[in-house]
Amino acid sequence: MSTIETLIEQVRQEAEREPFPIDVAVYKAAKKEPTQPILFAGNLKSPVCFFGRDLGRDEVYAEQPLIGAAGTLVREGFYQAIHQQKPKSKQDLQTVCDRALLTNTVPYKPPGNKAYSVEVKERFRPFIERLLVFHWEGSQIITLGTEAFKWYAPYGAKGEINKFYLRGDRFEAKLQIMLTATDDRQMIVQREVTLLPLPHPSPLNQKYYDLFPQMLQQRLNQFEF
Repeated sequence: MSTIETLIEQVRQEAEREPFPIDVAVYKAAKKEPTQPILFAGNLKSPVCFFGRDLGRDEVYAEQPLIGAAGTLVREGFYQAIHQQKPKSKQDLQTVCDRALLTNTVPYKPPGNKAYSVEVKERFRPFIERLLVFHWEGSQIITLGTEAFKWYAPYGAKGEINKFYLRGDRFEAKLQIMLTATDDRQMIVQREVTLLPLPHPSPLNQKYYDLFPQMLQQRLNQFEF
């Protein structure tokens, strides 16, 4: 199996192979190379993964997923669940990376914060698969928002993901799926994971934003760290 550094380099090479929408202005302002992926942050040995849609401006500057307004809400809730108190500093929030994996459907920032097309998501899917199947050792994935959850549609039975998301208890229930990835020898490997969907914690999500901290705590109470 290739190293995580090799995987990141493979993502970069794919990004340079053919143009796709990237918010180049933000990368240049942050003095970052636009095609260098921000694939993940956190601990690959952690039991839990927070899975978002894609990067925002703050994530590009920090070179970490889930560190803007929405990501901070996630980190605050996770810290509180672990330590039974609220974080007091940015350093406290950063310690979340010791206990969780943070990643997205696409490791780049789209222009205007609009979701990437299906074509772009599929283009980078093999690399996210390899991250989750070969490099991460956990099995609990908390998806953040509809786009993040439905990224897993290919790994369930036909229509299973969409049907699950129509359930009234989708933010309390769990769904087990078999992730698949192809290694460097073109061998297909499967691995069982559990999806625990939550709404996206964006301030723009008026329906769930105020409820999100409580919903996150309920999710985190469902398994051991």
